[in-house]
Amino acid sequence: MTIKELDKPKAEGTEEFIMNQTMMRIKDADISLDFYVNVLGMTLIKKLDFPSMEFTLFFLGYLREEDKPVPDGPQERAEYAFSQKAMIELTHNWGTEKDGSFSYHDGNSDPRGFGHIGITVPDVYAACNRFEELGVEFVKNQMMEI
Repeated sequence: MTIKELDKPKAEGTEEFIMNQTMMRIKDADISLDFYVNVLGMTLIKKLDFPSMEFTLFFLGYLREEDKPVPDGPQERAEYAFSQKAMIELTHNWGTEKDGSFSYHDGNSDPRGFGHIGITVPDVYAACNRFEELGVEFVKNQMMEI
């Protein structure tokens, strides 16, 4: 891709497209939800259970004061969730939390792949201090590079 291509308008027919979610598989729903909700401050917007296939989807994101409140009804809540921008979808396959040897490859070792999710914070030092106080283990502490 050249610099010229970066200045082009959106491709015709994609003007209404939005980035809705990025999906990540998780081993333990309770631990993951605690992290995304209580450490990162995201809101759980929608949960979908699929009993016949034994998995659950959790849709989380950041809501701003000016956003409409999350509706209570299941259909309205689903429509709301799928109209949001830049959410994370956590996929939990039932039973993985009980298997001590089970893990997903996170891309931080070979073979490289997935890198990270970027979250903007007003003060990186304050955020990192808060994370450390909450017991978050850093793979790579960005404070060391700033």
